[in-house]
Amino acid sequence: MDTNIGQGAGSRPGAGRQADDGEGSGPPVLASAVNIRSSALLVLTTVASLYFIDWAQAILLPLVVSILISYALDPLVSLLDRARLPRPIGAAVVLTAMLGLLAGASVPLQEEASAILDKVPAMIERFQQQDAASAEKNGEGVMEKAQEAAKQIEETANQQSEGAASAPPGVTPVRVVEKPLDIRAYLMRGSPAALVLITQCFSVLLLVYFLLAVGKLYKRKVVRISGPSFGRMRKAARIMEEFHQQVRRFLFVMLLGAVFVGVLTWLAFLMLGMEQAGFWGVLAGVASAIPYLGPFLVFVGSGLAAFVQFGALDMAVLIAVVSLIITSIQGYLLTPWLTSQVSSLNAVVIFIGLLVWGWLWGPVGLIVATPLLMIIKSLCDHVVNLRPLGELLGK
Repeated sequence: MDTNIGQGAGSRPGAGRQADDGEGSGPPVLASAVNIRSSALLVLTTVASLYFIDWAQAILLPLVVSILISYALDPLVSLLDRARLPRPIGAAVVLTAMLGLLAGASVPLQEEASAILDKVPAMIERFQQQDAASAEKNGEGVMEKAQEAAKQIEETANQQSEGAASAPPGVTPVRVVEKPLDIRAYLMRGSPAALVLITQCFSVLLLVYFLLAVGKLYKRKVVRISGPSFGRMRKAARIMEEFHQQVRRFLFVMLLGAVFVGVLTWLAFLMLGMEQAGFWGVLAGVASAIPYLGPFLVFVGSGLAAFVQFGALDMAVLIAVVSLIITSIQGYLLTPWLTSQVSSLNAVVIFIGLLVWGWLWGPVGLIVATPLLMIIKSLCDHVVNLRPLGELLGK
């Protein structure tokens, strides 16, 4: 009883907090303490998930790519299904038509790529002639300097080998002899990677076919197992439908961006007198699907091709800068604006997601990063315990 009286009204915990929140009483204190155990479990779960995603790349990557492609082609198969064509047959027709279009479009592109490669020897010869002409006027040229540097390096290596040969008595000299390049061994070392790539492409085609053939079977199964209440089943159906809509909207945005970059690059290069402008338009449109890396490759490649064609550095810089401006408009203005219209992700989360998925899965990870983030954001918005994460991912 004495303790209760000693505390008094002014020493109640609630009154103490009110006094702390007043002016001049120091910075405010969070009402709830941080749960260190929960935070540690969250960090460990995140690290384990990243490790598992990296470890299971050979399985998860074809699966994710197959799901995205099936979302893109599902409207065509559904259209054939409404025309009384069975889905397995419709899926086979759509996939065959897609592969035929890709094979037919690759023929003229291969011819234009071969025409560009045929000009490389002429470009090297022209560069050597220009370097020889500048050497006559200004002294030593670039090629001669490179040859002289290579000669000095070779002389230094010979001197080191001679020094090793004249070792003191009792010391066995060691000389490293480089083996010549064995093309057959090089191809044998690269064949497993090529075999893995071919196997993954074949697996993706099979998965896409089966996903298109079964239609909404797995969606109905997910809705069914989410029961037994009707409210939970309806919520699961709404989440699955939102997944589909998010991915389809993103693919539509990517298609618009690729068409914008391809057509604008083709017209700009055509006006500047660039040969194989159609090839560069298609290449730029396809490469625009890979954020940052694709536009950079087009920037470097178009600049080198312009230097091969015109033989002038100013035209090479002009062509490269034009391609960079077009891809910058698409990457920094058009695509972010369209993505903000179809999703609620903020730009910082998209950039961090591109870094993480690019680190995990390379260039393909850069392509699938945004739709995966959109799916995660949609899931977090519908699950109560994950809504704080959804708020962090949102705008």
